[in-house]
Amino acid sequence: MKKSVIWLLVGVMAMTFAALIALQIMYIQSLVKMQTDEFDGAVRRSLSQVVYLLEQDETRRYLENELEERDREALNLRSSITSKIKSVPLPPSKLESIKIDEDPSILNYWKKVRSITSKLNQPQGSLADTFENMQDVLKDRYLHQQALLEDVILRILYESNNLPIAQRVDFNKLEHYLAEEFEKNGLHNVPFHFKVSDKKDQEVYRCNDLFGDHKADYVHVLFPNDPGRIAGKLHLYFPTRAKYIRDPLWVFVPSILFTAVVLAVFAFVIIVIFRQKKLSDMKNDFINNMTHEFKTPISTISLASQMLRDADVGKTPTVMKNISGIIADETKRLSFQVDKVLQVSLFERDKSTLSFKEVDVNKVLRNVVSTFKLKVESIGGQIRDDISEDEALVIADEMHLTNVVFNLLDNALKYRSDQRPLMLEVFSKQVRDHLSIKVKDNGVGIKKEYLKKVFERFYRAPSGNVHNVKGFGLGLAYVKKIINDHKGSITAESELNAGTTFTIHLPLIKK
Repeated sequence: MKKSVIWLLVGVMAMTFAALIALQIMYIQSLVKMQTDEFDGAVRRSLSQVVYLLEQDETRRYLENELEERDREALNLRSSITSKIKSVPLPPSKLESIKIDEDPSILNYWKKVRSITSKLNQPQGSLADTFENMQDVLKDRYLHQQALLEDVILRILYESNNLPIAQRVDFNKLEHYLAEEFEKNGLHNVPFHFKVSDKKDQEVYRCNDLFGDHKADYVHVLFPNDPGRIAGKLHLYFPTRAKYIRDPLWVFVPSILFTAVVLAVFAFVIIVIFRQKKLSDMKNDFINNMTHEFKTPISTISLASQMLRDADVGKTPTVMKNISGIIADETKRLSFQVDKVLQVSLFERDKSTLSFKEVDVNKVLRNVVSTFKLKVESIGGQIRDDISEDEALVIADEMHLTNVVFNLLDNALKYRSDQRPLMLEVFSKQVRDHLSIKVKDNGVGIKKEYLKKVFERFYRAPSGNVHNVKGFGLGLAYVKKIINDHKGSITAESELNAGTTFTIHLPLIKK
């Protein structure tokens, strides 16, 4: 699959997930707004009704007070009239001659009584006359009640606004009204706290369970129809308002978790695809490199074979020796390349087929150094070792462990510097229950940005001006895998143009 196609798929999936996440966010915001509007609307309706009930209570008090006052006045008038009538010994028919116009209140009351009494005591005529008399009585009664209400309204307008809010509101009733209206408007079992402030915004009352200073969620004016300044304010605080609004959001939790899982799986698949693409490219490079590596020795062996067919060549022992030597060298080269290819199969299996046994690692190191010494000295280099004569027993595969050390030394030989003679150092040291092995060189070194990748399969760090270094990028990957299979560890330290040091730790057999 082409990289452009992979990126196209990534783009499409990314846009799809972005749209899905955006839709979920929109739904959540919409639900939060709906819950908030519902809660606010319920509170506003409740507060409006509570304020209306408080105004009704105040009007009822004024009416009751006015009626009581009128009853007292009427009782006083009756007493005054009765005393005046009793003081004049006249028959009832002569009551009109009594001079009661000295007292206007008595006169007005007397006129009303006479008017209503005369209408009710008139001889009953037709049904129409009776109905007309009843209408007049009701009209007089209505005018009387209207005057009474007008008086009450005037008193409410001019007196109530001057009273302190504490005298106008029964706070126990206020709390009862609030709880009752919240229940009616769907705010069941929602705790609330409130306080009341006067026209100067000074607190005059707070409920018993409100402690400390809290910013009010809602503020509503008490007696909003009063003329002039605001009489007082009701401050409401809901401690669980946010929870009430957020509770319905739990329905989105499974959807969010599902989206997160799908997104994680998608990201993992994309990473795997890119890794496989990278691995595929590396394998293609490996095959191309391998083809060139095989082509040269095969061509050389083929040419040498053709020369051996020449009868004249067979008559010259020196030429025969040189040709046979060339064939032998190229065969070894092919064998080495085949071994490299076989190492690839190790990475395709979860575990390598290793033959573990007790191995003296120090002895293996000494043998490898001894074998490699001639090769290093042939190019003008030196190899030094500090390997203990004591046994360092490890459960290991001797052949693969030997190949590990050979690979590290061979890498040092390949990437030597042209500016100075090659210097190789091999150390081993027992550290508690581990054996520490170090292979150090003074070659070209590795840049820090490449150091973390040197153990990856098919990876070959750029080598500057060194163009004659050949390989498949498997050597250090093979070393890393074998060391891991031995339950050990390997690290690399390097400085450009100064050299590289590889450190191996292997667990020793516990005695």
